[in-house]
Amino acid sequence: MGDVRQECRGIARAALRLDAAVLDELLLAAIAEHGLVAAWTEVIVPTLQAVGRKWETSGEKYVEVEHFLSWHVSGALRRATSRTVEDRPGATTVLACVPGENHTLPLEVLSAALTERGIPVRMFGGALPVESLVAAVRRTGPAAVGLWAQSRTTASRPLAQHVAAMEWGVRGARRRPVVLTLGPGWAGRPVAGLARPSGLAEAVAALESSLYP
Repeated sequence: MGDVRQECRGIARAALRLDAAVLDELLLAAIAEHGLVAAWTEVIVPTLQAVGRKWETSGEKYVEVEHFLSWHVSGALRRATSRTVEDRPGATTVLACVPGENHTLPLEVLSAALTERGIPVRMFGGALPVESLVAAVRRTGPAAVGLWAQSRTTASRPLAQHVAAMEWGVRGARRRPVVLTLGPGWAGRPVAGLARPSGLAEAVAALESSLYP
């Protein structure tokens, strides 16, 4: 990776100045240089954490900086993977935040990483109601479903188990999705039989193996 501290500092300074043009340039350059997964893990996440610590230690100032940086990271992810992958029957991944959960950025980077690898994704974003999640899974018939929970109060084991038990297809060839419980909300409360990747690279690998066992 080389010395990424300078990249982190440059991104943080641009965010503090609310300099949209420079921030976009630096984020896209990091993704182009390191690849999406490494840029997220080694550059973007440490910068987000540093900005978050500055907010926590400054009497809750700089909230606008944190929001500004998150918004531009989201935009950079979309620009870095602007194509849409065509559907392949039985090869789609559904990504959604559980009800009550609005932290979408980690799912956005996972969606971008899968798109980069040619895997079709259906991204449903934050706080998807239970009925809508079930309908989306039933209509899509995905190979895998990723459920993001930032906090333990939103992580729902019954919901994850219900999605994992859903079936579709003709009799004699019924299928169920591989369900991944994603995010810190699932820590300490594993769901029997369901994978809980510890980070982006592990989540990508788990989803790829569900499609290409």
